[in-house]
Amino acid sequence: MEVKIGVQHAPREIVLESDLGAEELERLVTAALTGSEPLLSLTDNKGRKVLVPADRLSYVDLGEPSVRKVGFGAL
Repeated sequence: MEVKIGVQHAPREIVLESDLGAEELERLVTAALTGSEPLLSLTDNKGRKVLVPADRLSYVDLGEPSVRKVGFGAL
């Protein structure tokens, strides 16, 4: 699942691919936003860990990865 995270005072968003499902990701984000967790901690498909302070989150966009088409095929 593709995850886009907006961080306050940061010019770009954080984009990562996660193996977690939408419900699990939503649970982690909710825990961070309600104050029970000080950091939003996610691990991407390559094993890299992303830590974002919960009080700096602007938005979190959860969605399926977009498939980029390459070549000259019929649309």
